[in-house]
Amino acid sequence: MKLGIEGKWALVCGASKGLGYGCAEALALEGVHVVIVARGAEALEAAATQLRAVAGLPAGTRVEPIAADITTAEGRAKVFAFRKDYDIVITNAGGPPPGDFRDWERDTWIKAVEANMLTPIELIKATVDGMAQRGFGRIVNITSGAVKSPIANLGLSNGARTGLTGFVAGVARDPKLASANVTINNLLPGAFDTDRLRTTMQGASKKTGQPIEAVMDVRRKQIPAQRFGNAQEFGAVCAFLCSQQASYIVGQNILADGGAYSGTF
Repeated sequence: MKLGIEGKWALVCGASKGLGYGCAEALALEGVHVVIVARGAEALEAAATQLRAVAGLPAGTRVEPIAADITTAEGRAKVFAFRKDYDIVITNAGGPPPGDFRDWERDTWIKAVEANMLTPIELIKATVDGMAQRGFGRIVNITSGAVKSPIANLGLSNGARTGLTGFVAGVARDPKLASANVTINNLLPGAFDTDRLRTTMQGASKKTGQPIEAVMDVRRKQIPAQRFGNAQEFGAVCAFLCSQQASYIVGQNILADGGAYSGTF
């Protein structure tokens, strides 16, 4: 299926690895020019080199890396100094650390909210009106399956990402945006084979005294698909949400978790 977004410009955050990279790759394969952002310059340059070498990349597709902390005003200014207008924005930030809420100070909460709620809102604010004026826009926020099924030791993520979900539920349905072919949706990953998952599993391994392979095997068997997801298939879902064909999908929370969430809604 041709997604009809060739030649568009996308801003993809947290794109040096993992799910962010998967989204950047899927968009680039559709001929979308991607501006990839992450804090680590070395890892980001390596990701850009890898993206430019992907088999099947349409000729002329640009991959532009910008090393910046998108959670700061300075980082966002650097991104928008390179290019003011984006047709597609993928917001993505590493989840805050797991732990016991009794141990978290106010500053810990503020940091989580800044990264996982306020930064996406700032990026939406900076781009959405221009999208409406041009008659096309796609914003996809990578949140978490924990928004639908909260996990006790991920309270920072549960709180911050759920706040973003509530905000998006309202702003995405603004007729001035939705009628102008601008969509805002959230993409909720379950257990994907990423560094984030392995860090969480390492924590569980230390807590239980079990080898990490055993901990991961238990988690894997809890998923109806009997496996962890991969970044490429996550990116494919993201690219579809950015497509011309997805123009009637507005304000939704799309769960990609191999069937792990057992609720009806």
